[in-house]
Amino acid sequence: MDISTTREATLPAGPLARYVSVCVFLMGALALVVPSGYSIGAALLLLASVCLLSRRVGMATLTRQDRWLIAALCLYGLAVGVLSTIELGARGFDRPSRFLLAVPVLLLVLRCPPRLSWLWSGLALGAIGSGSWALWQNLALDRARADGFVYVIQFGNLSMLMGVLCLAGLGWAFAQRRRAFWLLLLLLLGAFLGMLGSLLSGSRGGWIGLPFIAFVLYRGYGRGLSLKVKAAAVALMLAVVVIMYATPQTGVQQRVHAGINDVAQYIGGGERDTSLGLRFQMWRGAGLLIAERPLLGWGEQGYVDAMQALAERGVINPAAAGFDHAHNEFIDATAKRGVVGLAILLALYLVPMRLFASGFSHADLRVRSLAVAGTLLPVAYIDFGLSQTFMAHNSGAMFYAFWLAVWWGAYSAYRRQSAAVAASFTR
Repeated sequence: MDISTTREATLPAGPLARYVSVCVFLMGALALVVPSGYSIGAALLLLASVCLLSRRVGMATLTRQDRWLIAALCLYGLAVGVLSTIELGARGFDRPSRFLLAVPVLLLVLRCPPRLSWLWSGLALGAIGSGSWALWQNLALDRARADGFVYVIQFGNLSMLMGVLCLAGLGWAFAQRRRAFWLLLLLLLGAFLGMLGSLLSGSRGGWIGLPFIAFVLYRGYGRGLSLKVKAAAVALMLAVVVIMYATPQTGVQQRVHAGINDVAQYIGGGERDTSLGLRFQMWRGAGLLIAERPLLGWGEQGYVDAMQALAERGVINPAAAGFDHAHNEFIDATAKRGVVGLAILLALYLVPMRLFASGFSHADLRVRSLAVAGTLLPVAYIDFGLSQTFMAHNSGAMFYAFWLAVWWGAYSAYRRQSAAVAASFTR
């Protein structure tokens, strides 16, 4: 018996399975090409999950790893939500609630995982769309920085993320036999245009983490490749970087030089109201606040008021006090919620990384591709968080919470299916 046929036969069938696949497709395909596109597929999945729970339909048996992942989502959503609600009222629970709402979606995907062809093709089309949209804004609309329908930094980083997630899908595409060439081509095009969208946005924070992203991809796929293939891949990446830097229309060279100039001016005591200069002052001010209240922090409004007080005393530039976050996820969490808040944020990133990493050596490339993608999500967010408070934006919270639910639900479900199929062949 063909093992691939057996695997396909184990997939859930019926209207609900098709509905989940379409919703996950829309999560990728519409993410950055329509206003609030990242919410559409997620909202449709949430609707189905609530209906399923209200009918008391039995969910898949949860493993210990499933519970750890759910615990990380709930801990962040409840802790940040409760603390923000105490201070700001109901509006403080808005963004943290996304992490709680992702839990029923995770349970739905565990019970009824999407077809991987729908998942990966939706993601690839979304990345192609974001890069194409960025090209249109850059070349036809003559915008210096492409921003799609969200804030420019969010657009650039999410476009980068979608591009690198396409690279995670190459293992799945390679295993598809007769369709492998076209699927590999689709995902590679998605990877290129997704990352191009980031370059055209000028969002430099996302570029810093590329070596770490490359390391994750290497851990997932690279160890089995020959030295020649590895050398060719490195040479290709370096060539793309050089071409992008040398092409004026991408704006990469200009943004790199601007960053270097910002740092030089700040260190030399010159202009400090630059992009990086303001960040340095925000981090300095937040550091002073952390030293005063290290355990539980200042809270959302308390942070804003305390930064304003620092500006009035001349400790930091007034422009740096005009932001309600520190432009660094980790500094911001510590300043507002202390080391307790930092630990909760780290759990949200490190627990999924640890759980997904166990699938890097899985023999089934479908499962391994999901493990690599699931690991890349928090790795990329850690990178983005170094220069932007990503969770302070609805797009950042929605994308992380619901894609984490989809990646883990699909990974856990397909891993169990793969184990069941392998066991059937040994009997």
